[in-house]
Amino acid sequence: QVQLVESGGGLVQSGGSLRLSCAASRSFGTIGNMGWYRQASGEQRELVAVITRFGTPNYAAAVSGRFTISRDDAKKTVYLQMNSLAPEDTAVYYCNVEVWATPIRAYWGQGTQVTVSS
Repeated sequence: QVQLVESGGGLVQSGGSLRLSCAASRSFGTIGNMGWYRQASGEQRELVAVITRFGTPNYAAAVSGRFTISRDDAKKTVYLQMNSLAPEDTAVYYCNVEVWATPIRAYWGQGTQVTVSS
C-alpha cells in the first residue's frame, strides 16, 4: 500500500533543472511538515529541504538559493524545484510527509533518482 508517490527525477546536465513531486494519499488528514531528503551512493541520507504546515521553508546550506520547496495542501503534494544542478546533487531523493494523527506518523516516498552529468 503505497501512500506517497514520487515523480520527476531523471538525468540532467550540469546547470539544468528538475522538478520533483510527491503526492500523498487523499485519505490523509492534516499534514504537518513535508520535506525532501537525499542519499548519494555510499553516503548517509541527508536533509535537503523542509516546509512547515504554515509554508515556512528551510534548506540545507548546500542547496540554499538553488532549490525551492513548496506545497499544495489541496492536492496533498510537496514539490522540489531544483535549479542550477551540479554533479554533487546526484542522489536518490525521498520525500517525507508528517501526518498529524494520534500518534503522529511519517511516511516516505519510494525515492526518485536524480543524476547530474558534468
